[in-house]
Amino acid sequence: MSVVPYKDKDGSKREQVAEMFDNISPKYDLLNHLLSGGVDIYWRKRAIKLLRKQQPKVILDIASGTGDFAIEALSLHPEKIIGVDISEGMLAVGREKIKKLGKQDIITLQSGDSENLSFKNNYFDAVIVSFGVRNFQNLLAGLTEMNRVMKSDGTCVVVEFSKPRSFPFKQFYNFYFKYILPLIGKTVSKDSSAYTYLPESVQAFPDGEAFLEIFKKAGFKNTKCIPLTFGICTIYTGQK
Repeated sequence: MSVVPYKDKDGSKREQVAEMFDNISPKYDLLNHLLSGGVDIYWRKRAIKLLRKQQPKVILDIASGTGDFAIEALSLHPEKIIGVDISEGMLAVGREKIKKLGKQDIITLQSGDSENLSFKNNYFDAVIVSFGVRNFQNLLAGLTEMNRVMKSDGTCVVVEFSKPRSFPFKQFYNFYFKYILPLIGKTVSKDSSAYTYLPESVQAFPDGEAFLEIFKKAGFKNTKCIPLTFGICTIYTGQK
């Protein structure tokens, strides 16, 4: 059974995730940087650097949220970045950020479902997603869609939380994720479920080699995983 944010409500995981992100969107960026100690910025920079050699011109940012990963991808000097997300609340925050940067001509954020993309086959030079695949209702379906819309010589870069496995960091991380993070998240965002869902969804997510197996099933080859910061986060790459 898939992990959902609001256990006392009906509705699919997709619907509940959209509602959750709408609820926390005003405080999302603040909490992201606060709860990770700002290291999430480094993770995104590291992931985007992996695309430098390819120099993609047209990029799709899946589960774009408030647009942080799309904004980081500007360092690649692309012609176009399209960000897709199911939460209008998150997209509204992202559009304001992009407007302040004066980059509306390059980055477009639009509402859309990652598991049913509206783009034609073989359209994007690269597909990127940070901290989004964990929220897919059907992981294989979402990854397969990402593969479909990407060109045959393209690269997909996925950044996602993972589970540290070494002592004592594993124990410290689990305590922080289970007790400290939900308390801070609830206090700041005023949504008691969102930051309880986060650790639960990370625990349930097939990380490392398990993710690579699903990545390959979705059609990706030359797959790699790069653990970061004691294994809290992992970058996955694959080609079509």
